[in-house]
Amino acid sequence: MKKNHPFHLVTKSPWPILSSFSLMNLMISSINLLKNKNTLFMLISSLILFMNLYQWWRDIKRESSIKGDHTLVVKKMIKMGMILFIISEIMFFLSFFWSFFHASLAPSTDIGLKWPPNGINPFNPMEIPLLNTIILVSSGASITWAHQAILSKKFKQTIKSLTLTIVLGIYFTFLQWWEYKNASFTISDSVFGSSFFMTTGFHGIHVMIGTIFILTALQSILTMKSNKINHLSLELSAWYWHFVDVIWLFLYLTLYWWNN
Repeated sequence: MKKNHPFHLVTKSPWPILSSFSLMNLMISSINLLKNKNTLFMLISSLILFMNLYQWWRDIKRESSIKGDHTLVVKKMIKMGMILFIISEIMFFLSFFWSFFHASLAPSTDIGLKWPPNGINPFNPMEIPLLNTIILVSSGASITWAHQAILSKKFKQTIKSLTLTIVLGIYFTFLQWWEYKNASFTISDSVFGSSFFMTTGFHGIHVMIGTIFILTALQSILTMKSNKINHLSLELSAWYWHFVDVIWLFLYLTLYWWNN
């Protein structure tokens, strides 16, 4: 069907409404998990949500790489949407930092007018936290290498550097899990534990999402759906990953270094 405009009018799709219901089921199952310790409903809801999202994103990739619906104007709008999304994520983490500094700069009598509170043994910033910082900074360099490599049509270097970034992201997630497992305090240990685990936990979720994002960009390159001109998934995943890197630097300086 011919059109006299550069915009992309999406076709009818079942995935938005199905994903919405799946997300609602996921929220209900999360409450059920916390109250009744029922993991089966949670696992089924998560699986259905991921299946719907996969098929939704698959169709979007087809629109871009096969059907050619993503014109230069559409790509510009997608980039603007990504910028606004990252800004909203910055505001999201800003609320956690605000809460942390509100509690730490003027500790209340409930925690003994002291920060960290009595009985809390914070992590040594020179151990796993420093290693994780080196890992994320290195992964930021490797994904920048991948972007420059695809612009130079060096696809083997692009694949190697993206694979390295994914491995570093998985390694970071494993080390954070190990840190949580050996923590001397929990999320219920005063405002300190709540601030620490909420902030670092949500950052860890963003690392996992970013790793999946980069993995999809790698899949597009391996299936030859991305090239020097059309590699929007790689570019946007690099933006997101750099955002995750910068947030971690602030986390390291405040929740690890400054706490000690």
